[in-house]
Amino acid sequence: MATETSPRPRSATPLTIPQKRPMNLDDEQHIPAVSSPLNPDAPTSRARKAPAREQREKKESLKKREAKGVDSTRSSTPDTQTNIKKSRKIEKPPDIVRPVRYYTKPPSPSDFDAPRQPLFNPILTKGNHEFNECFEHISNKKAFRYTNCIADPGFPSSRWFRQTDAEPFQPRFSFQEASSHILFDSTGRSITTEKGFRMARANVCAREGRWYYECKILSGVRPPTHDPSLTQQDSSSSSGGHVRLGWARREASLDTPVGFDAYSYGLRDVSGQKVHLSRPKDFAPSNDSFCEGDVIGLELTLPSLALHRKVVEGSYNKAVDVSDDLDPHPAAEAPEIVRDRVPIRYKGVVYFEQFEYSSAKDLEDLMNPAPSLSNAAVAAKDAAATAPPNPNHPSVPLRTLPFSSIKVYKNGKVLGNPFTDLFAFLPPASKAATQQGARDGMDDGMLGYFPAISVFRGGAAEINFGPDFWCPPSDLAAADGVDGEDADDDVPMDGNAIAMAPKDPKTQKQHSQGKNSRLRGMGERYVEQIAEDIVYDLIDEVDFWMLDAIENPDAAAADGAASQKARSASTAAGMETVEGLTQLGGGGGEIKEIVQEEE
Repeated sequence: MATETSPRPRSATPLTIPQKRPMNLDDEQHIPAVSSPLNPDAPTSRARKAPAREQREKKESLKKREAKGVDSTRSSTPDTQTNIKKSRKIEKPPDIVRPVRYYTKPPSPSDFDAPRQPLFNPILTKGNHEFNECFEHISNKKAFRYTNCIADPGFPSSRWFRQTDAEPFQPRFSFQEASSHILFDSTGRSITTEKGFRMARANVCAREGRWYYECKILSGVRPPTHDPSLTQQDSSSSSGGHVRLGWARREASLDTPVGFDAYSYGLRDVSGQKVHLSRPKDFAPSNDSFCEGDVIGLELTLPSLALHRKVVEGSYNKAVDVSDDLDPHPAAEAPEIVRDRVPIRYKGVVYFEQFEYSSAKDLEDLMNPAPSLSNAAVAAKDAAATAPPNPNHPSVPLRTLPFSSIKVYKNGKVLGNPFTDLFAFLPPASKAATQQGARDGMDDGMLGYFPAISVFRGGAAEINFGPDFWCPPSDLAAADGVDGEDADDDVPMDGNAIAMAPKDPKTQKQHSQGKNSRLRGMGERYVEQIAEDIVYDLIDEVDFWMLDAIENPDAAAADGAASQKARSASTAAGMETVEGLTQLGGGGGEIKEIVQEEE
């Protein structure tokens, strides 16, 4: 008889229910306690970041709301407009760099007349040239620069004055940019002196592109004789003075010869040597001197202003910037030109006075053959500071311009390139003088390299800016042939005139050249400079005009109408009606309408 098996006794029920074991972050991600040798950073890389807590808006208590008189029944409703104003960020408008406007007295009736030519007092005659002492005009001092200006009824917001020039109206030596001991002829293109070396700069400068001018030696080293018993030095010892010629910046001293400092590059008439930093070096073949009657041509090549700014801003890269970029596509925005100037009166003539650029200490130290103790200490501390001038030098004044050079011609024949890698001149390479009110880092549009001639004790020279050159180089003659009557009438839409360069002797191919890439005379640059001055004056007038209209639209509209009436009256009846201009402020006729449209 089968026996019935008794069931297995049940285990005793536990008195407490086991709690769920908390799982840490590593267990949740199934990460072992000990990291794997193959991936030691696994725990840290897979760590979960704690979510950020949402910031709650802090509300005021009921007592504070009652104390402020706020209705407690509506206090729970958020003030949408207040929150929008608080959350809205107030963005400061960008600072616009503009010239400083000086409030001066209204112009007198004589200020509307063209500035008169400086008075000449005949001193001496050399050949067919009569040289005169120039007086009754202002000269540029060490820390200030002066340019002619004239009152114009069309420029009320600019305090009535705009830039102009005095006779003769042509490219020539500047009467303000010359030493007081320089004697001029009536055309302003020939100079001499009875003193030591004195310099005169032209009234036109080069900023980019290829430019050319000529200098004829009227009195200087005599041509060598053919006496075999005399050496070349003895045969040319008879001298009518000396002449040095070249290119100079505005910082170069006018009482020194060209090539005296780092701001000018010059050529000596004796042995045809090149001079820079007062250190003459052989250049002309066979050490031939530049004698009386010789025509010396100087060609200057400068890279584009866009590449120039890269150099002074420190973004130039030799591996990337492999071209001078002289004919780029037209830029959407032109560079800022700021001219801080004030009209002053000197001996009945009104001039613009502005701060001049001063010399930099780093360039002055280059003239010292042996560095001083302070310079030696700096050199020991920073080896890069002692590097020769280059486009990426730590000191901005010591940065040079790639693709820049000076080429010399003698009577139409090429002598070579005495200088390459010229110093940069755009700010901050050029710094304003340390005067109260002077602003650093501003380009006034006249920074560049000027044709410069220095004469010594009877030396005389005549300058030629074209277009009728005495000994034009082949590149300039080819360009003039294209621009003449046989030139194509098609004009590129980008404004760059295209000229055909001479054929390459190896490839026999002809490449087109843009306006800045081809060689041009400095006389053409003079026309461009006049157009630039007109544009800069108009920009300043419109800028001041709009500022006046924004501050006081009604007064600006009234002033604009009065200015238009004064212009019409002055045109019809002459300048006798300009007394009415004393009532005018700044403004223009259409500004009120423009401001209303913006509002």
